[in-house]
Amino acid sequence: MIECPRSSLIFCLLSAPLFLCWSARLYVSTTGNDSNLGTIDQPLLTITKAISLLPPLFQPGDTVYVRGGVYVESATISISKSGTEAARYYLLAYSGERPVLDFSSMTTSSSNRGVRLSGSYWHIRGLDVKGAGDNGMHISGSNNIIEFCAFYENRDTGLQLSNGASKNQIINCDSYYNADPSGENADGFAAKLDVGTDNAFYGCRSWQNCDDGFDGYLRPSDNVTTTLERCWIFMNGYLEDGSSSLPNGDGNGFKMGGGDNGNADSLRHNIILKNCLAFDNRVKGYDQNNNRGSMTLLNCTAYRNGTNYGMNAGVKTGETMMLTNCVALGGAVSIWTGAVQTTNSWMNPPFPSVTEADFVSVDTAGVRGPRKPDGSLPDITFLHLAPGSQLIDAGTDVGIPYNGAAPDLGAFETGGVTHVAGAAAATIAGFQVFQNFPNPFSARGGSAFGGNPATDISYLTPQDGNVVVRIYDVRGRMVRELVDVRESAGHHVVRWDGRDDRLAPLSSGVYFVRIAFKGATRTAKIVLLK
Repeated sequence: MIECPRSSLIFCLLSAPLFLCWSARLYVSTTGNDSNLGTIDQPLLTITKAISLLPPLFQPGDTVYVRGGVYVESATISISKSGTEAARYYLLAYSGERPVLDFSSMTTSSSNRGVRLSGSYWHIRGLDVKGAGDNGMHISGSNNIIEFCAFYENRDTGLQLSNGASKNQIINCDSYYNADPSGENADGFAAKLDVGTDNAFYGCRSWQNCDDGFDGYLRPSDNVTTTLERCWIFMNGYLEDGSSSLPNGDGNGFKMGGGDNGNADSLRHNIILKNCLAFDNRVKGYDQNNNRGSMTLLNCTAYRNGTNYGMNAGVKTGETMMLTNCVALGGAVSIWTGAVQTTNSWMNPPFPSVTEADFVSVDTAGVRGPRKPDGSLPDITFLHLAPGSQLIDAGTDVGIPYNGAAPDLGAFETGGVTHVAGAAAATIAGFQVFQNFPNPFSARGGSAFGGNPATDISYLTPQDGNVVVRIYDVRGRMVRELVDVRESAGHHVVRWDGRDDRLAPLSSGVYFVRIAFKGATRTAKIVLLK
């Protein structure tokens, strides 16, 4: 990639017969100056200046790299330009460094947001946003990816989606210690009010926000859908020092919807929760809050909330409340009689009383721990099922990968995948991954497996672009990288030889192939026999 500072625009255009500047790389540093060229040796000082140098004179795809350090900000960083599905704009922390955008000098005001993203098709990664006079980040644009960012000590919700925001992905982000002066508005994450549809949160954590961990309250949006997967939400309704945010803060973990006047308008926030964890929230772990939309909870766990599951009101005709393979420990469960319930831990039969003995640990140590270098959640033993627990292999197949005869109950599959790094599922029309063949396959070969000690993994890419094919074990660890290359549109096949022990011998068992293409990922299960 050629660095093409905007001040060199005329040179680039005049030199077009020799080379083509497809995109630019601009650098921002605490030691920079906004009169500089924006190169790595002459960086800019502010993100605002860098973004201003990204007019649509080139195909979107330009990248702004932000070096580590603390940037003292006194005004909102507004991002209104938009990329395209084929070429996003990028705002990224420089490799191995962590920039902090500190807005603490702002006064408290609804107009004093830290980052305001009204543009679409941005990928923002690796930034800390703290101390804003309102939201740390407010998103009204669509098709954005916010990854491995943290939002803390802001004076309203850490990250909020509203004003029509749709199809955004929030991946591996944290939001904590956000508190407004009244103590009743600041959530960790929110997809609320006039939000659009099809937003998703993957691998996010939210703790000790004065109001709720996640808020889906609507006004006036109706019939929108939000998905949360592998999210941990805890100790909301408490302040940073551990004191309660009473009397104003609601103190719920996942607030799934609701509306004004007891939701007299029957507004529907269709919530899908998978492998989520809510614990030690002051009031409720999973709160319906008069939501009249569909609520689907699959393999979720609640522990020691004031009420673990508070979902005791009906839904609108045609909508469904469904809970499957969920677990509750140390708190009440209140579920609407019309809900569809299957193999949840509080259903007796088949389960007698669930106790702490069913878990490896109920010690929360490590839940706030540092994320892995790729941004994925830390490994913990908290609320993992203990060997011999009645909840192992006792669930219903809902399409989530599992080991053993049947799925386990709760957020963590025993010996299973707790995460696959960056496994958020963007949608690229026409991108397909097919089941490998043969499956299972044997590193020994033999006629039962076509005489071939390898398996073929095939996929279809609708456009030219970079493809990464990696193999993960059931603990979410990468064990092989098979492909990382730019490929043309079309059908492709990569072969994985089970005898390949160059890195480390692989044992028999279940593996997962993850194929990434232009921000989208697809995963398939592979069975290797030795």
